[in-house]
Amino acid sequence: MPWQFILKVALTTSVIIGVSELSKRSSSWGALLASLPLTSLLAFVWLYTDTGDTQQVARLARSIFWLVIASLPLLAILPALLDAGWQFWPSLLVSCLVTVGVYFALFWLSPRIGIQL
Repeated sequence: MPWQFILKVALTTSVIIGVSELSKRSSSWGALLASLPLTSLLAFVWLYTDTGDTQQVARLARSIFWLVIASLPLLAILPALLDAGWQFWPSLLVSCLVTVGVYFALFWLSPRIGIQL
């Protein structure tokens, strides 16, 4: 239904804008809001309301758990490069490239060690 899609877009956009605006006032509070699994929670709700399939929600939650590991290098490398005097855009690019590499490695490694994503 179109109104459900509009609601999804409005709520999801509000979270992203909320993090951005809150971060302007306090990086700690912005980080707290960004670190909450709001995107995951919204995805669980949208998936369940769209499908009614609890197993699909469980699979999504399990996959997110493992893939969070791959996102951690971005959060470690970006501030380290910025603190080392790198400019923002090169720091972001290197952090993203490393993170993409970790994602590929995780997708390659996970079935070999019995993790289903």
